[in-house]
Amino acid sequence: MNAAVANTVVSAHGLRKAYRNKLALDNTSFEIETGRIIGLIGPNGAGKTTALKAMLGLTPFEGQLKVLGLDPRKDRDALMNDVCFIADVAVLPRWMKVKEAIDFVEGVHPRFDRAKCERFLAGTQLKPGLRVREMSKGMIVQLHLALVMAIDARLLVLDEPTLGLDILYRKQFYQRLLEDYFDEQKTIIVTTHQVEEIEHILTDVMFIRDGRIVLTAQMDDVAERYTEVLVGGDAVAQARALNPIDERALPFGKTVLLFDGVPKGHLAALGEIRTPGLADLFVAIMKGTYA
Repeated sequence: MNAAVANTVVSAHGLRKAYRNKLALDNTSFEIETGRIIGLIGPNGAGKTTALKAMLGLTPFEGQLKVLGLDPRKDRDALMNDVCFIADVAVLPRWMKVKEAIDFVEGVHPRFDRAKCERFLAGTQLKPGLRVREMSKGMIVQLHLALVMAIDARLLVLDEPTLGLDILYRKQFYQRLLEDYFDEQKTIIVTTHQVEEIEHILTDVMFIRDGRIVLTAQMDDVAERYTEVLVGGDAVAQARALNPIDERALPFGKTVLLFDGVPKGHLAALGEIRTPGLADLFVAIMKGTYA
C-alpha cells in the first residue's frame, strides 16, 4: 500500500443520495487525511448529516466511498472498531446512571478503556450512582467527554456535539477534546452551526451546499487565499474594480469587501486588510442559499 493511500482516512468519489425529489448528495467528492480536524459546515439541508451517515454505514448511497480502507456499506462492523460517533450531548437517557453509561459503552465498543474513563471521572463530581436527570449540563458534558476519550478510535465523528449547551460548556468540550484526546494518529470530523467557536481548533474546512462540496481547504490556505479590506467611501469604487466576492456595509460610511486570490499587496493601499473569520467567509460563499 502506498503512503498516500495509507494516510487517507476518507476517500469519497461521486457520492449521490436522493430523498424523494431532493438530492442530499450530488456527485460529492472529497479526501480526508489522518491527523486532521475537519469542520464540515453548511446550511440546514445541505447534506452534512447525510455525508456523515454515509461514512458511518448508516444510509445507502451511490458512488465510491472508503473509510479507513473499508466500504461502510459492506464492512460496517469492522469499521466501527476504529470509529466513534457522537451526536448532540442530549442523547444520554435521563434515567441512566453514570455506571450504566460506562457499562453500555464498554459493551458496544471493543476499544473502550474503562479504567481510563474512570480516571477521567475521578476528578469530577460524577459518582457511579448519579443519574443523568440529576446532572447539570456541564456534568453531562464531562460524562460525554469521559466516554469519548476512553475510546481509542482512529476516527471521531461529531455531529452538532454541543447543541443546546451554553458557551462555557461548548468551549470546555472542544478544549478538553484537543488536550486529552486528539493526536496525530486520530482524525476528527465535526459539524456545527457555531462556526466561530471551532475555527481555532480546525486544521481543515469543507463547506457543503446543496449536496456538493463548494470549498475544501486547509485553514492556513484559507488565510492566504481570502482577504477582507475595510475601506472608506472614497475607495469603494476602486476596491470594487478588483472584483470582490462579497461586501457588507458598516457604520460611518465604511465598507468591508472580501477578495478571493487577490494579492494582499494590491489591497493594502485601499484600506485596512485582515483575514476573514470563517463565519463571514461562510456567509459570503453561501449567499443565495437561504433565499
